[in-house]
Amino acid sequence: MNGLSATEAATRLAAEGANELPSARPRNIASMIWKVISEPMLLLLFACGGVYLILGDTHGAVVLVFFILIIVSISLFQEHKTERALEALRDLSSPRAIVIRDGTQQNIASREVVCGDLLVLSEGDRVTADAILMSCMNMSVDESLLTGESLAVEKALTNPAPLAMGQAGGEHMPFVFSGSLVVQGKGIARVMATGSRTVIGKIGQALASVQQEPTRVQTEMDKVVKMIAFASLMVALLLTIFYGFSRHDWLNGILVGITFAMALIPEELPVVLALFLGLGAWRIARQRVLTRRVPAIEMLGETTVLCVDKTGTLTQNKMAVARLFAQGRHYCCTVPDAELQVLDEEFHEVLEYAILASHRSPFDPMEVAIQEFGKSMLGQTEHLHDSWMLVDEYPLSKELLAMSRVWQSADQAHFVIASKGAPEAIADLCHLSVEQIDALHKEVDLLAKQGLRVLGVAKAQFSPVSLSATENTDKKLPPIQHDFEFEFIGLIALADPIRAGVPAAIQDCQTAGIRVIMITGDYPATAQNIAQQCGFATSSGIMTGAELNAIDDAELSQRIKTTSIFCRVSPEQKLRLVNVLKKNGEIVAMTGDGVNDAPALKAAHIGIAMGKRGTDVARESAALVLLDDDFTAIVATIRSGRRIFDNLRKTIRFIIAVHIPVIGMSLIPVLAGWPLVLMPVHIMVLQLIIDPTCSLVFEAESEEPDVMRRPPRSVNASIFDAAVLRTGLLHGTALLLTVLGIYGYALQHYPNTGEARALAFTAMVIGNIGLIFIHRSVSSDIVHSLRLPNPALWWVVATASAILLLALSIPAISALFHFGQPALSEVLTSAAVALFCVGLIAAVKAYRYRQRRIS
Repeated sequence: MNGLSATEAATRLAAEGANELPSARPRNIASMIWKVISEPMLLLLFACGGVYLILGDTHGAVVLVFFILIIVSISLFQEHKTERALEALRDLSSPRAIVIRDGTQQNIASREVVCGDLLVLSEGDRVTADAILMSCMNMSVDESLLTGESLAVEKALTNPAPLAMGQAGGEHMPFVFSGSLVVQGKGIARVMATGSRTVIGKIGQALASVQQEPTRVQTEMDKVVKMIAFASLMVALLLTIFYGFSRHDWLNGILVGITFAMALIPEELPVVLALFLGLGAWRIARQRVLTRRVPAIEMLGETTVLCVDKTGTLTQNKMAVARLFAQGRHYCCTVPDAELQVLDEEFHEVLEYAILASHRSPFDPMEVAIQEFGKSMLGQTEHLHDSWMLVDEYPLSKELLAMSRVWQSADQAHFVIASKGAPEAIADLCHLSVEQIDALHKEVDLLAKQGLRVLGVAKAQFSPVSLSATENTDKKLPPIQHDFEFEFIGLIALADPIRAGVPAAIQDCQTAGIRVIMITGDYPATAQNIAQQCGFATSSGIMTGAELNAIDDAELSQRIKTTSIFCRVSPEQKLRLVNVLKKNGEIVAMTGDGVNDAPALKAAHIGIAMGKRGTDVARESAALVLLDDDFTAIVATIRSGRRIFDNLRKTIRFIIAVHIPVIGMSLIPVLAGWPLVLMPVHIMVLQLIIDPTCSLVFEAESEEPDVMRRPPRSVNASIFDAAVLRTGLLHGTALLLTVLGIYGYALQHYPNTGEARALAFTAMVIGNIGLIFIHRSVSSDIVHSLRLPNPALWWVVATASAILLLALSIPAISALFHFGQPALSEVLTSAAVALFCVGLIAAVKAYRYRQRRIS
């Protein structure tokens, strides 16, 4: 059972290929190029190039081709960046598998599993390859994905072990299949087939055919883009007809109509949304949080209630034995080592049976702590019973929160049953009297008030009737734990300190208007102690699972508004709590890790699964997966979700603001009978400012200082709300009037139309750059915005400034832009007027922000 060596596994992986089904492959460069050149903006550019060639303006056509190449390059860079982010997420979201290699258990990506590997399977695991069981205990597997049967099937070993895989379905067979789910028990299986050679692979389920539904923001964005695109094409057509009839120049009329359509169509919007969500998921993944469903990113900023487990989320999940209780006496395990040499027999017995009630190679933190402490205290003595054989196991169940293991002594003379679990469950097994139970509760409460996790320990002996040689021992064992005559031994208390940063993170949530509710299966006093350490409001008291069962949903909906600690709660009750919170109008995020948590995770608006201790079925039901099971990562993710939505709104405001002057300067000169200001080449230069700013600059902006000091946004909040539209329209109109004034003044005072066009375009470029700094931050003034770090911003500013300087100073390039040669003083004056406009907008923005804060 040592498994493959690392070298042999690598060799087989290279020969067999990855253990994965056919799925959506990353797009190649050809598909990316086709997507880019089929965009409406580039199609309009091609049309403009054709008109230029018809008009005999070869230079204009060449310039357009040059800008088309630049825009395609920028778009491909953006597409490649998004694809890399998605590829990183695909790698992270690959299911995990525990295998035995070189004699040790290793947690690897399921795509790295090869034939011959030994899979370690436990309750809640998704089987990652077709395999034959080499050992198993109480294992049941849900194979409904393959057979359509909803009931789980029991697994059993056969002797001799088969050499090839059999059919799915059927009781007491040793075969487990890729895609099936272990719902009970555990086992070790040898892999026989991987990837497309598995049964599910042969069925041919292709993940590439699965299409995700558009998110609410995507739907909203799609409607706006279609509406504006239709309106722009209609207005462009009317403008073409008007120009053709009024100036008797239909070719230039077509050029004017195309230019106007280019100015109005907001092709940045869908690109921005896809990039923000894709890169947002990638940035969240860098915080060790995997996004499995994109809508979760949108809803993070709406979260009003965060339901969290205690163990492993708020605490470190690194248990250590703190105290023992037996025969009315307490033993403190935290004194110096020198004083731990003498352990009385009654405490020896508590440790001995706690170890026997645990797995030999445990993963559960409490069992690991018990075993480590037991070895340090008991040494290699008879108390560890290494020679005893495990006969059977009675697993933990929702009806009885205790587990028992049946051992046969080395001389095979008798059977010993060791049990551990919740103190009340152990008391039930031992049939304690009312007085004994009351006394036990006092001791448990004393330990729990110290923040300790308390387990009861019990023992029993069993002597089955004489068995024939053909009968199995376990067939004569009682069917349930209650049939044994258990004797109460004592209590073992374990400490699980809270994680560093949890109190500050909970304070952040409370400041941000997010209620944090602890839902745990732990003892009430323990939960309350941990809650106080973490900073929960405990004045309203706590509620137990028993109290939950005693009240209806109407009463619970009132109690849940003030109660923040729920203890001794079952997974079914978690689902009820989530549903009641949702009925109260809350946006609920919830953590979970077990198979039975899956319904509650799915019911919550944002399900958050534990990545390390969580089961595969919990991870599949969740929208987010905490790879480190850390509560502070949840708060950091909420912060990131708010930042993404804030930056989306900044981008929308900027897009509206910069398009207003472009639209106005494309339309007003035509209607007023003035010479044209903007031509396709000018639109392209402006797009070189707008596109990277929208997709790269604003996406990389850091969060606002008050991002976690304001309440969650409304569930009906829109990225196109009145405030966003009003701000964008006002800023854009101010810049339009400035540019229009400069152009009108220049036409009156300079006979050369090219000079007037150059001055107006200079003001427009300077104004657009200024609008970037204005919209970078909602709360900061423009001076502070200049100091905020963002490398992509300065590349955009430098590129736009360089193109403008070249177009103004080099005659050959000026001719391509249809510019004259204005004096330097005139250019500086035009730039100064644009900067004055930007400064005025910034001053008004700062004043209005201060007024809002005062009010």
